[in-house]
Amino acid sequence: MFNKILVANRGEIACRVIKTARKMGIKTVAIYSDADKQALHVQMADEAVHIGPPLANQSYIVIDNVMAAIKSSEAEAVHPGYGFLSENAKFAEALADADVAFVGPPKGAIEKMGDKITSKKIAREAGVSTVPGYMGLIEDADEAVKISNEIGYPVMLKASAGGGGKGMRIAWNDAEAREGFQSSKNEAANSFGDDRIFIEKFVTQPRHIEIQVLCDAHGNGIYLGERECSIQRRNQKVVEEAPSPFLDEATRKAMGEQAVSLAQAVGYTSAGTVEFIVDGDKNFYFLEMNTRLQVEHPVTELITGVDLVEQMIRVANGEALTLKQSDVKLNGWAIENRLYAEDPYRGFLPSIGRLTRYRPPAEVAEASHVVRNDTGVYEGGEISMYYDPMIAKLCTWAPTRGEAIERMRVALDSFEVEGIGHNLPFLSAVMDHPKFVSGDMTTAFIAEEYPDGFEGVTLAESELHRIAAACAAMHRVAEIRRARVSGRMDNHERKVGSDWNVRLQGQSYDVCIDADQEGSTVRFEDGPELRVSGAWTPGDQLAEMTVADAPLVLKVGKVSGGFRIRTRGADLKVHVRTPLQAELARKMPEKLPPDTSKMLLCPMPGLVVKLDVAVGDEVQDGQALCTIEAMKMENILRAERKGVVSKINAAAGDSLAVDDVIMEFE
Repeated sequence: MFNKILVANRGEIACRVIKTARKMGIKTVAIYSDADKQALHVQMADEAVHIGPPLANQSYIVIDNVMAAIKSSEAEAVHPGYGFLSENAKFAEALADADVAFVGPPKGAIEKMGDKITSKKIAREAGVSTVPGYMGLIEDADEAVKISNEIGYPVMLKASAGGGGKGMRIAWNDAEAREGFQSSKNEAANSFGDDRIFIEKFVTQPRHIEIQVLCDAHGNGIYLGERECSIQRRNQKVVEEAPSPFLDEATRKAMGEQAVSLAQAVGYTSAGTVEFIVDGDKNFYFLEMNTRLQVEHPVTELITGVDLVEQMIRVANGEALTLKQSDVKLNGWAIENRLYAEDPYRGFLPSIGRLTRYRPPAEVAEASHVVRNDTGVYEGGEISMYYDPMIAKLCTWAPTRGEAIERMRVALDSFEVEGIGHNLPFLSAVMDHPKFVSGDMTTAFIAEEYPDGFEGVTLAESELHRIAAACAAMHRVAEIRRARVSGRMDNHERKVGSDWNVRLQGQSYDVCIDADQEGSTVRFEDGPELRVSGAWTPGDQLAEMTVADAPLVLKVGKVSGGFRIRTRGADLKVHVRTPLQAELARKMPEKLPPDTSKMLLCPMPGLVVKLDVAVGDEVQDGQALCTIEAMKMENILRAERKGVVSKINAAAGDSLAVDDVIMEFE
């Protein structure tokens, strides 16, 4: 077995590989850019080597820099993780020339299957059904428009190299094809150092289901079930689960056998994933093969008990698989939610900054359920603008899908993240959405269910009663503590009453609290009577309560006269007042936010790539105004209505913060 492995990656996947290597008794080497000097993967590894400036195309994807780190550290093998150099045949060749083992497939398999254009041709030649498209190289935007018309809109423009949603655009007309071609090329070049683009028909209403394969160099190959990855945003997976709620055993077997045959046809070794789109009649079509470890591999590990990173290392060491297909059993259900540094209330735009609070739920590994959190950050660490915005992958496992979803709901409510925008509220909303709960979703789920973006969750009356009861009981505890503060004036003893008014989500409830040593009974006027118990002390930012015999986890912040409560995707201001205070509060005027309707504000920290308009220009609704780059993604900001540009406050190359005024309108 290897004595030392270099992990040619960063973030959570680098940490994930280091954990397994440590378990196997293998020393690890981390690499890091200037931006990652204090990163978690650097702290976890046995040693670390600096490889360059923050930009990935000057550090993590510069083969010479990585090879120099391998040489100086005397690593015997390299695990590439996903992204960066994981599907780069030149990197695999450089390792082979240096007699360093690559924990991944051979160069030939990467070239044949890692390149999406080549893999489609091979799949067609092998008789595999593929989506209609143009697999040749596309020279410019004019050719992209011509090809798109020949295929028929809508089409998908995709980067030939890499994955992770980078370099992907859906075009519904000529203008979008022209615009998307250039943006896709730019993103592909920045992310993978390869700007080749191909175009294929965009199949509406598909399900995205992928098969995990594992092959060795001795001719053995198996598949380890499937993963449902249909819930995606901007072609990037957000929620994954295994197995799929849609497949039957016969379809699973057919897809698995086809995936293994395809892998073995190109001499594939190591772990890999064959992706399919599946229609409503369970017809499946080859999409692409990812010649690396997938981001969502933990859900497969949870239902099979197989450590995929360990198997990759063993295969790279020349060992034969000890597992046969008959040994692979799918046990229970696993769900993964990707926690991103993206603000769901700002159109999921990237958010950067310091993690002032980062408290994941406790990891659990029991027979009844599992909670797992793969992460690459820590409290006090910084989310950089230079890399992918994923913070963590939260996974739960349970014997049934319903139980796994419920465990995920509680885990999401227990996850504390402060200092940046993040998508925890959105993930919670998805876990409660009827379509997801039923398993009846397609890749259009987010676009269809949240066409105007995510604006928070409106909770049902029954849930509002539970939150109101918990907040009333918590407020009473805080009031009792305040009443006991020493140094009071004589004859000014403060008494805490039992009658309160709770206001949240536009609703107002009058309640009466009867407290005892075990908890409180909260009676709603003309409403239910709820029993509340739990461990919460004033100042705690997480309240783990039981209300009406059901768990209720609340993230708690302080606001004047009450709490800021976040739970199940909702962000609520809850005011708890005495009846007199409530009466007076109703007479107070409402404070209105400032008018920014005639300004274009920067929705995220980022770099101005270009300005598309000048002072005096008349713009139309939907017209592109400027392009902002953040976290390897180009974001085009458009006019919300017709107007005339009166002032421009930024120029190409400027770095902007959230809400900086880019331009103003008459």
